[in-house]
Amino acid sequence: MTANALERKTAIVTGASTGIGAATCRALAAEGATVVLAARSEDKLEALAESLEETHDVKTLVVPTDVRNEDDVDALIEDTVGAFGGFDVLVNNAGLSRGSDVESMATDDYETIQETNVDGVFYATRAAIPHVRERGGHLIFVGSFAGQYPRSFNPVYAASKWWVRGFAKSVAAQVGDDDVGVSIINPAEVRSEFEATDGKTFEEHFAEGEASEPEEVAEAIVFAATREGSSVSEIDINRRDKFADGF
Repeated sequence: MTANALERKTAIVTGASTGIGAATCRALAAEGATVVLAARSEDKLEALAESLEETHDVKTLVVPTDVRNEDDVDALIEDTVGAFGGFDVLVNNAGLSRGSDVESMATDDYETIQETNVDGVFYATRAAIPHVRERGGHLIFVGSFAGQYPRSFNPVYAASKWWVRGFAKSVAAQVGDDDVGVSIINPAEVRSEFEATDGKTFEEHFAEGEASEPEEVAEAIVFAATREGSSVSEIDINRRDKFADGF
């Protein structure tokens, strides 16, 4: 990767306030990209945007966004185009997990997962396609290890990530002839604020070195975003002992 590989490029990151999203914003800015930060936590976004501008001398735009709300997502795309004339990369990162056991899962928890991990990805991708097509850019989807293998726990979350993977691959089939790159990044455990099924965060569950760091996932996202004329189909990111004892 050359220095400032994304200079003069604009990237939107959903779920940008913490974890993988925040790390991705930093990694994109380090490569010279203009970064559009989207999440519900406006204060965190503003602080991160200020840091990106000071550290990397890049332009940013903060757009408070609930990806479950179609109008919010449309406004995110419109504000980005209005500010920068278009954009080159969409990182579909926003996602969450609620509950675990199907038999006892509350309908509200089920709907929250679906609305965030499925509907939000659809809304953002639908709105982004014409703009990314115009610039021969990239659609990047943060999937999961859970979207590749059957899960005995949290099957609803897992199913939502299977959907993300299937959707991304089918979108690739639809827009590949239009010079749009489509990539899926599949992390396993990441030391972030993401909640496990017991309510604790992965950062609380894993010590340093026991799981991937958000920055490792961000590096993979930037690698996918900097391909010219090619498309990275999938990148899996697992701790080294992930397969030692089965799934």
